[in-house]
Amino acid sequence: MIENYKNKIFAFYERQKRMPTYAEIMKLLGFKSKNAVYKVINKLIDAGFVDKDESGRLTPKNLFQEVKLLGLVEAGIPTVAEEEALDTLNLDSYLIKNRPESFLLKVKGDSMIEAGINEGDLVIAERTDNPKENDIVIAEVDGGWTMKYFKKKGNSYYLLPANKKYGPIYPENDMRIAAVVKGVIRKY
Repeated sequence: MIENYKNKIFAFYERQKRMPTYAEIMKLLGFKSKNAVYKVINKLIDAGFVDKDESGRLTPKNLFQEVKLLGLVEAGIPTVAEEEALDTLNLDSYLIKNRPESFLLKVKGDSMIEAGINEGDLVIAERTDNPKENDIVIAEVDGGWTMKYFKKKGNSYYLLPANKKYGPIYPENDMRIAAVVKGVIRKY
């Protein structure tokens, strides 16, 4: 029965691009009380299908399950390849290490194309205010938000795009780092 509940909740997630509220789950599963929803949610948490963030909202967990990792593919000169199941990989846990501090952003613009980040891609960002030099960061600079390489020159910091068409950004007043980019998702 729990598998059926999980499937309905994740079908809602696929349609709405968000997890349902307790009231929506109550309606979705045909329950008459939020207490019944609470019990189902706890079973789903115990089974590892969902989690709760710091504000108590539901978050999906292990959406992708495991996928076979078959080996390597040559991106240069073609070589003979043999299919061999090396392992399995859970894309959810591979892409997101710190779920409570992670979020997605859709990329607009071309200032990071030489880093392999194109307009329309999704970046996985993890909240931090302590980046390392050369990290790709999400930063607020003089009131505007951008994504660039984090650089240091002497005692000051600046942001560097990954496109020769654009120059470095030196803050006139202030710069605040909100997150570090941890991955890029592109769908063809």
